[in-house]
Amino acid sequence: MAATGVIDAFALPTRLEAAEPPEARGLPRDGVRLLVSHVDTGAIDHSRFSQLPRWLSPGDVLVVNTSGTLNAALSATASDGGRFDVHLSTRLPGNFWVIEMRRPGPGASAPFHDARVGTVCELEGGGRATLLAPYPLVSRLHAPSRLWIAALELPQPVLSYLERFGRPIRYGYVAGSWPASMYQTVFATEPGSAEMPSAARPFSPELVTRLVSSGIEIAPVLLHTGVSSLEDPEPPYEEFFRVSMETAERVNAARQRGRRVVAVGTTAVRALETVTDSRGVTSAGEGWTGLVVGAERSLRAVNGLISGFHAPHATHLAIVAQAIAAAGSDDPLPQLDRAYREAQEAGYLWHEFGDSHLIVGRRT
Repeated sequence: MAATGVIDAFALPTRLEAAEPPEARGLPRDGVRLLVSHVDTGAIDHSRFSQLPRWLSPGDVLVVNTSGTLNAALSATASDGGRFDVHLSTRLPGNFWVIEMRRPGPGASAPFHDARVGTVCELEGGGRATLLAPYPLVSRLHAPSRLWIAALELPQPVLSYLERFGRPIRYGYVAGSWPASMYQTVFATEPGSAEMPSAARPFSPELVTRLVSSGIEIAPVLLHTGVSSLEDPEPPYEEFFRVSMETAERVNAARQRGRRVVAVGTTAVRALETVTDSRGVTSAGEGWTGLVVGAERSLRAVNGLISGFHAPHATHLAIVAQAIAAAGSDDPLPQLDRAYREAQEAGYLWHEFGDSHLIVGRRT
């Protein structure tokens, strides 16, 4: 893995893909491993997530996403008799949804790019999804697409329907099906994410209590995540977010005191940075964000990050690199490369059921 090429590509052995929740491996949620990157010194420590308070300081703020995970995968039959999986991605006004069409496989499903406008998918229990337009619409109405705007007709409210007929989205590296509880974080209060905001999965109620008792503040934001479809990495699309006035004030106060603002996951980064101006002042806000963090848009509010380990080509890696820069590095890519190389050599596990990475700068 070249020092300048981690965002472009690196080899991820199958043995490093977490195929099951840590509970199935005999670990508690907060028992997963934690790689700690100290940006100011360049040092790397190996720890457990349960030891997170050790690496933070009183007055630091953890920004967490309170979005809950939907049972967003549905079985469908198209009008031509073809069998599909429909992944609900993003709820739009007027009972429209962005959805992904996928072909069922022997394990997990695979993306299907040949659907067409007007295709009707019959869902279980009398539901129906009708494809209306490619999403996003960048050329023509009849262009092939991975994502679609669809009209969703259900015989009951969407949440109760998904509770009965849906299942969590899973990808090919996950062995077998796991109950919905395995895909919820301790912070989830409002269902709406197609996939789990997984950086927060290792938090347990006991760990949250210890953090608060240590003087670490918890600041909630909301961002409903759409499908990532790891087989076809793409920039993130518009997602619904909400940042409260209380959270904005807490973040601003922490920065004014010289404390760290540590986002738990790239979803929390996206929500918070959407409402942070060029002066680094965060405001309350709600709506749809199309923000893409990268080389042309550095971080303004966040100067620390808790994240899982991301796959090759994942756009999340650009946010991780920017978090290293915000924590004090003038040349973040070599530090990102070194952290990922060391994680691979030490056998850390990737993806939503895997291990964690904490990026922090100097203690204050």
